[in-house]
Amino acid sequence: MKYIKHYPQHLQNQVKKLIEENKLDKYILKKYPIKHEYTNDKLLYEYVIDLKNQYLKKHQISKVMFDGKINVINNALGMHTYVSRVQGNKLKAKNEIRVATIFKNMPEKFLEMIVIHELAHFKQKEHNKAFYDMCTHMMDDYHQVEFDLRVYLIYLDKFGKLY
Repeated sequence: MKYIKHYPQHLQNQVKKLIEENKLDKYILKKYPIKHEYTNDKLLYEYVIDLKNQYLKKHQISKVMFDGKINVINNALGMHTYVSRVQGNKLKAKNEIRVATIFKNMPEKFLEMIVIHELAHFKQKEHNKAFYDMCTHMMDDYHQVEFDLRVYLIYLDKFGKLY
């Protein structure tokens, strides 16, 4: 339950009940029945660029990849990095997004949520109200999908792969 420990107790109790009744998989599969097809770095790059172009036209992304070194133990599911360099009399920024490899076998909504999260960091570095406003601007159901992803991570810990 570590993934939802900061959520209200009634939500934690609902998840516990689903586990006790052996219905956690049904909850997840009903809302997210199939996994996405973006299973390599090239397809992931194209997916991320499409999302970026919808919301952040000015920003450039130099690299997008699945990264096996990112994991939940590090309290991260994705990472964004940016490096500013002086080129002549201009300041150029290089942005990268890395997504944990566990997202290769998840529903597209979960992948979209983590990508939106990392894209929002291009404009808002801190996890504050403006950051989450940006996330919900790009994805209306961001908070619900984030909660469902956390529920799925509980499922993975307890029962293993679902997709």
